[in-house]
Amino acid sequence: MRALKKIMPNTFSQIYLQFVFTVKGRQSLIPKEHKEELHKYITGLVQIRKAKMLAIHCMPDHTHLFVGFKPTILISDFIKEIKVESNEFINLKKWTKGKFSWQTGYGVFSYSHSHLDRVVKYILNQEKHHQRKTFRQEYHEMLEKFQID
Repeated sequence: MRALKKIMPNTFSQIYLQFVFTVKGRQSLIPKEHKEELHKYITGLVQIRKAKMLAIHCMPDHTHLFVGFKPTILISDFIKEIKVESNEFINLKKWTKGKFSWQTGYGVFSYSHSHLDRVVKYILNQEKHHQRKTFRQEYHEMLEKFQID
C-alpha cells in the first residue's frame, strides 16, 4: 500500500469516446477533396484539449471522432468547442456555398480498451460501410446497441 501512495499523486484515466455529429439539416456539404485537411484540423483541435485522436472520418453529411479522452474538460464543452472551431474553419475556407454549420447535438458513446481496434476500423471504413447503410440506419443501430431511447 505504501508503494501505491508514492505513485498516486497524478490523475490517471482510461476513457475512450466516439462522437458522432451531423451537418445541419444532414446536408452533404463536406467536400471530399477537403476531407483530409479537415481531419488534420480537427485532430489539432482535439490535441489542444489534451485528448488523443484515435480515428476520424468526415463523410459528406456527418463526422465520427474516436478519442482517448482526458477528464479535464466537460464532454459537452469539448465537443461544442470542436464543432464551433471546425465550423469557423470551414466557413473561413469557403468550401461551401452559403454558411456551413453543424447540427445542434451529437452522439457520444464510450468503449472499453478491448474495443479500440474494432471501433478504429469501423470509423476508418465509413465509405464502405455507407454503401450498405444510410447514416440514419447506422445512428439508430448505435442508439439501440447502447440502449438509448
